[in-house]
Amino acid sequence: MTLEECYSKLEGDYTEARNRLMNDRLIDRFILKFPDDPSMSALKEMVAAGDNAAAFRAVHTLKGVAANLAFTRLFRDAFNLTEQLRDLKSDPDMEMYNALNASYDLVIATLKEYAESKNN
Repeated sequence: MTLEECYSKLEGDYTEARNRLMNDRLIDRFILKFPDDPSMSALKEMVAAGDNAAAFRAVHTLKGVAANLAFTRLFRDAFNLTEQLRDLKSDPDMEMYNALNASYDLVIATLKEYAESKNN
């Protein structure tokens, strides 16, 4: 799988990633580190704990990482939940939260497939 195919599959923007990170080597390096980013697990913990302020911080961080890596679908869903939680009083909209989880799972599965294709 090429980087371009990877971005297509995870509903990202390869051209934007190239413009931001300048070359495939850097894109490759950063996207393969993404699964280690703790933002999504922190979001899940904070939603379960009912800590809306910490959930907002976690999803806001995830939104920034997704934007920097040009993971378009993940960014969009993180943006939507970030804005919904911005007042720190609202509980997460579960439809938005579930959409974000689905986007995140797609990114992780695609990156795993990409990494495996590099090793073969």
